[in-house]
Amino acid sequence: MKLLKPSWVTHDGKPIFSIDIHPDGSRFATGGQGEDSGKVAVWNMAPVRSEVDEKNGNIPKLLCQMDNHLACVNCVRWSSDGRYLASGGDDKLIMIWQTGRYFAGPSTVFGTGGKTVNIEQWRCVNTLRAHTGDILDLAWSPQDAWLATCSIDNTIIVWNATKFPEIISTLKGHTGLVKGVTWDPVGKYLATQSDDKSLRVWRTVDWQQEAMVTKPFDECGGTTHVLRLAWSPDGQYIVSAHAMNNSGPTAQIIERQGFKTSMDFVGHRKAVTVVRFNPNIFQKVVNKASGKSQQFSCCAIGSRDRSLSIWLTALKRPLVVVHDMFKNSVMDISWTPLSSSRGKSGFELLVCSWDGTAAYVEFTPDELGTPLTQDEMNSLHQRIYGKSMAISTQHSVNNTIIENPAMLKLQQRHNEHREQMDAKKQVNGTPTKIRNPMLTSPTEKPNPKAQQIETRTPDGRRRITPLCIAPQVDFGDIPRPFMSSSLPMSSTGVAQSGLETAGTPRAAEPSQGSPSSQHATVKPLAPSVLASAPTAIPANIQPMKALDSRFTEKSKATSGTKTSLSKPDRITPITLSTAKPRDSDRPSLQDSSAPVPTIIAKRKLDSLSQPGTKRMRKDKPVLMAPAAPTQVTPTIPQDVITRSAPHPIMLPSPPAEKNISLQVGGGEESMVLELENNIQTAGVKLAGLKCRRGGTVEWETVLSTRGTLLAGSRKVLCVSCEDRSLCVLSPSGRRLLPGLVLSHPTAILHCNGYHVMAVTTVGNLSVWNVQIAKVVIKNESLLPIMSGDVVIKTSSVTEQGVPVFSLSNGKVYTFSVSLGTWSTLSDAHSSLQQCSDHQTIMSSLNPSSQVKGPLASLQGQGQRSGRQAGRLFRANHNLQQAVTLGHLENQVSAALMLRSSAEHKFWLLTLVRYLVQEGLEAQLREICDDLLGPVTAQGRLPKGSLWEPEVLGVCKRLVLSEVLQEVGSNLRLQRLYTEYQDQLDMVQTPAK
Repeated sequence: MKLLKPSWVTHDGKPIFSIDIHPDGSRFATGGQGEDSGKVAVWNMAPVRSEVDEKNGNIPKLLCQMDNHLACVNCVRWSSDGRYLASGGDDKLIMIWQTGRYFAGPSTVFGTGGKTVNIEQWRCVNTLRAHTGDILDLAWSPQDAWLATCSIDNTIIVWNATKFPEIISTLKGHTGLVKGVTWDPVGKYLATQSDDKSLRVWRTVDWQQEAMVTKPFDECGGTTHVLRLAWSPDGQYIVSAHAMNNSGPTAQIIERQGFKTSMDFVGHRKAVTVVRFNPNIFQKVVNKASGKSQQFSCCAIGSRDRSLSIWLTALKRPLVVVHDMFKNSVMDISWTPLSSSRGKSGFELLVCSWDGTAAYVEFTPDELGTPLTQDEMNSLHQRIYGKSMAISTQHSVNNTIIENPAMLKLQQRHNEHREQMDAKKQVNGTPTKIRNPMLTSPTEKPNPKAQQIETRTPDGRRRITPLCIAPQVDFGDIPRPFMSSSLPMSSTGVAQSGLETAGTPRAAEPSQGSPSSQHATVKPLAPSVLASAPTAIPANIQPMKALDSRFTEKSKATSGTKTSLSKPDRITPITLSTAKPRDSDRPSLQDSSAPVPTIIAKRKLDSLSQPGTKRMRKDKPVLMAPAAPTQVTPTIPQDVITRSAPHPIMLPSPPAEKNISLQVGGGEESMVLELENNIQTAGVKLAGLKCRRGGTVEWETVLSTRGTLLAGSRKVLCVSCEDRSLCVLSPSGRRLLPGLVLSHPTAILHCNGYHVMAVTTVGNLSVWNVQIAKVVIKNESLLPIMSGDVVIKTSSVTEQGVPVFSLSNGKVYTFSVSLGTWSTLSDAHSSLQQCSDHQTIMSSLNPSSQVKGPLASLQGQGQRSGRQAGRLFRANHNLQQAVTLGHLENQVSAALMLRSSAEHKFWLLTLVRYLVQEGLEAQLREICDDLLGPVTAQGRLPKGSLWEPEVLGVCKRLVLSEVLQEVGSNLRLQRLYTEYQDQLDMVQTPAK
């Protein structure tokens, strides 16, 4: 055994509350108090292991210092893969750190006057905010699926480590400050310890409490800064901090089976603050008489009595106890991880103290034993629990038992469907297997060619996606620290198992200068070789200019510089209120309404105006020439209509042009309507309407007054006349209704199916169903939706008779007959639409399953922008969830308003998929209840029931069958699935 205290590991005399060794053993992190904030430091492990490296000035000791925390840092922990470092402190924040992929050279730490240099660049990639009090401890779960944090707010928060800052669960139950948290090695439980004199065990299946242990803590008096408990690597025992037995401080041993408390570690004179198990399971011959090899665990315990004890579970007495290592309490302990690629895996130990110092302890295989290999440990877990950590990478649903045969079949179908989808993605050119550069070994040089993305087209050709390879030092995602060359390391001294030793300083050697560490050796060690090569920084590596340009772009422009803008001016049409133009000056009708000569106020956007330039006056007229007469299809109307004053609405009435034409439909069944005004016959002016198909006149009719607008569909045709009447015809030219006289001239006219929509010049909306000769909407004003300086960009009516108006402010409205009010269908500037995260659900669907309809055509641009904004949105998970649910519920309602059956079903199932993913059972029950309806023994509806069995012509119970298929994909909702599936089977099975 070797013991030393590197004096250069310090926070300038401030306390060090936490210490943790990186999984590859190359570095370690400390957290504690800084000068005026919290401090996180990453140190090189090589100078700790080797005295030669410690004296070598070319090998740095401090690799990086981070001062982002606003208050003291209480805990630092590396993830098991070494990619991330998590830190939590008194500022109620958890920060997730990650090293920069590209190396831009050393940098100085702000506020140190250039004295402290960061060799590595660690940056905060996530900041987790949810606790309302100081964070005292945190722990990564096996395989880094979750991150658990505990706080003095009496709660434990489990974060989704694969999707920060999503919260999996908030565990409430402790009535005192929670000061310690640890994970079961097989991922089934989470254990926490609090000042409320209890230790609680939580299930990871449903995040409910499994057990609570209080007896060993009843006699505890006072408190400690932390209560860091630990779980043994075989998962059989929990060892707690700060327990009492016969008025003496102990570390209580709690058995996994029944959580019994029959054993404890005794000997410390003051309260135990921290317990840390060695990640290895060792084996050696303990009893020489029997000669049999025995497997056991190794545990390190620190206390407020400033001592450290090392225990082997195969021995009744401690392996070694070191007194007076520090001047204050022991705060944290860290073993070299199992996967360490440098040093001795599991044989090295770091300890930190409140007095601001750290100590290093090294053991030999003769003292601890021979560690089991990873495969042997996995076999041990497989033998004890039926599973191993190597296969425990899925969500806690793996621990859920399927209770229903139908659920089992449904899960099998889901798995088969998922495999088919993956196979289709590979055939269609989706990258099949991409090497993750984050998983590159720290000692392996990342090969850019190995990271390239290769795809295959349907005809089998290879396609390589080009990658931008920036200058970099081959540190990978976890940069290698500066290590020494292969140098021997030796020590001298004497040690015996079970004896107590005290640390003594090592004298400085004058020839080597004054080494900044104190070494105390306890047992002679054989010379060992550390295979580590020095790393140099190439002199030709320069910081990337592309990154700097983000910060220097704004500084390039000065206040006196004028910027050239290529954005077009915004044109605001203003209705001309002068005398009517002559017939010869009237333009032809375009898209069902002819634009009149308008005065255009040309002005730039306020945000684009430049100093020193004059803005054009709004009242200065510029006459715009009318468009040339053309024939267009009215399927996508482009009416541009404005209001000249807030009250009343004044829409322009198109003039009666001499010739007006309109194409209805497309393909072989298309027809062209031609309206000719001013036909002179015996001194009487008439208007003639012709219908052409394929160039031949199919029929013609005569109108008694001149026409102004044409509209039509394959079911009905309509002409608006100067005398404010509407003439409704069939496709064969037969008059279907008498002339419909309106209160004012017609400004907008549309036909779709059997429905005719007209808007007068004063903004009154009317819709008729010609098939049944009935009014659907009568003289409803557009004033509620025409507030402010808005423009009607497009207007239309659906085949079901639903009017739709798209305005220049990005909003789309419809009038609901059943509700008697205007309703919003879409808003291009809505935060719900832009920030919804539902694209993660839709991406798993077949592209063909995303139906097209009136809602999709209205929101085409909005949906594409939302697909991008959803990935950029940053908020806590609860807010993100509420935004997504709000948007999906709006989509369902909008499809219902438009009476679009296919879109209503699509968005309803999308909403259900999101609810299933989030596990929101209450909302799913409401949907299932509405679709199922009342259930009776005979399967018939009770008298007086207001429940409708269909929605938009689709049977609700057939939709419920598809909803339950989605519910069955989440094992946590299997009881909900079984409950409604049984009721659905009952109502669908005819009574005998």
